[in-house]
Amino acid sequence: MNTQLQDDLEPTVRIRKLERDRVNFVLGNVDLAFANSLRRVMMADIPTVAIDMVEIEINTTVLPDEFIAHRLGMVPLNSSNCDEAIRYTRDCTCLAGCSFCAMMLVLNISCHDDNTLDVTSDHLEVIPYPVTEDEHMPIHDDPGEEMSKRGPYFGHPVGKDDPDARPVLIAKIRKGQELKIRCIAKKGIAKEHAKFSPCSAVSFEYDPYNKLRHTTYWYETDIKAEWPLSENAREEEAPRDDEPFDFNAKPNKFYFEVETDGSLGPQEVVMKGLAELQNKLASLVLGLKSGADLDIPEPVHGHMAEQVWDGGNAAGMGWNPPAVASTSWTAATVASSSPGRGGAASNGWSQNNDSPMGGGWGAAPAANAGWGSPNPRANGWNM
Repeated sequence: MNTQLQDDLEPTVRIRKLERDRVNFVLGNVDLAFANSLRRVMMADIPTVAIDMVEIEINTTVLPDEFIAHRLGMVPLNSSNCDEAIRYTRDCTCLAGCSFCAMMLVLNISCHDDNTLDVTSDHLEVIPYPVTEDEHMPIHDDPGEEMSKRGPYFGHPVGKDDPDARPVLIAKIRKGQELKIRCIAKKGIAKEHAKFSPCSAVSFEYDPYNKLRHTTYWYETDIKAEWPLSENAREEEAPRDDEPFDFNAKPNKFYFEVETDGSLGPQEVVMKGLAELQNKLASLVLGLKSGADLDIPEPVHGHMAEQVWDGGNAAGMGWNPPAVASTSWTAATVASSSPGRGGAASNGWSQNNDSPMGGGWGAAPAANAGWGSPNPRANGWNM
């Protein structure tokens, strides 16, 4: 019985369909927050390689330079094993790019006949990154192993020389027009730019019968006819018409559809997404544990010790810097909200301490301290 209960609590994954650029699977025994976190991580936190810098030497086409540069940046490049095969530019020892943190692609094409020529991603060629002999860039002395971990097609446009894959159209040129471009590809994630995302679409569905009523359907006559069920409804039991609504029910079964742009395989996207999510949660747990190790004194008679956070100048209120002269927009010490504890230094939010209102957002004169205190010297947060 305990084994059965443990199996019910463990997350499960069942792959329903796996293709070259997409995967369909069912994720069970997790909550909605985890499923959505996995979706977001797969879209935005998995590193890939994409064209980041474009140097246009010749462009006699009808398209402007910025238009062509944007199209080149969105061309997906093979990024298998990107974690180990290339560095982030910010982590490299070079100053302006090297073979360990960048790749170079060139496009040199011209039209010489009367037919329209389609310039596609198949015309992009990967060339060795030029070695700089500058003494400030000791590339030859770097003991990096990134080059040995790259596949034969790493950094090449997706589908290049593949008769079954259609290339990405960049431009169309006529006779006498020419393009000569040099591109620098770098490593990044989709949080920096959408071109680094390995996915073209990531979606999931839950509760296909809308038992939880998370979706409100708009319909004219017949809700079932106007809102047909998805194929995922076959995975669950249809509700009865007289079935009572369960207010405590939560979704625990999610139907994922992950489609990639070809830079990474669907299996690699899912596995790296899970690993990245695990690393983020581990960092969060480590940060919480580090915060728990701080020595924080215990409260004394219902009030925190005066030496905590305030340099010992306030009357029991935490998070305050040492008392300073009362000037405009200067934080001052704050007294306790208890009327019996007296007042502290003058209000730090007052721009005119000689005002009859006493500063502090225009409070009126009175004798009590606290959030509504009119005393200009009783509380620094007078309303």
